[in-house]
Amino acid sequence: MRQYWSLGKKLMRKRSKIIAHHRLPLDWSAEEVQKWQAVAKLAQQAKDEGKLTVLVTGVFDLFHQEHLTFLKKARAAGNFLMVGIESDIRTKHLKGEGRPINNQGKRVKNIEETGLADIVEVLPEAFDQPDHHRHLLSLLRPNILAVSSHTPYLESKRQLVALFGGKLQVVHQHNPNVSTTIAIGQRKINPSD
Repeated sequence: MRQYWSLGKKLMRKRSKIIAHHRLPLDWSAEEVQKWQAVAKLAQQAKDEGKLTVLVTGVFDLFHQEHLTFLKKARAAGNFLMVGIESDIRTKHLKGEGRPINNQGKRVKNIEETGLADIVEVLPEAFDQPDHHRHLLSLLRPNILAVSSHTPYLESKRQLVALFGGKLQVVHQHNPNVSTTIAIGQRKINPSD
């Protein structure tokens, strides 16, 4: 009897931790919270229809062939693709001064024009902590978190998405010869244009 009580307490603690992670971060704006709650509702509807939901996040600046190939492979991993675009503020923090070349509105439009994604939204400006990623995953609960082979923190992301019933899937092998940073250097683009 005692061992069942102990097991029950462990399960309740684990469940409480998962439920606690579902609360959205205080540093997300009300608009960001509402937007991602709406995306979560659409994702749940897709799941209710028997669709396999896939989440992809990234910068997607100066949209190029590797971006397109990655998105095609992510789409093929399921049948409901959600894409989260890093905000302009986060992109500048991640990539440095003069980035992004294309603002977040243009980057969203570029992905929408491919016709591959069911939903394309800008990620919250405060998306730089593991808890931010945890909150988004707990809200959307994708079946698959699609990444490329050079994605940082693969094992942490694998464990995190598993907490919410999903799996991490490397859908694309990184091509080090193609990137926005290389394109900027090759074309000598003036980032202020």
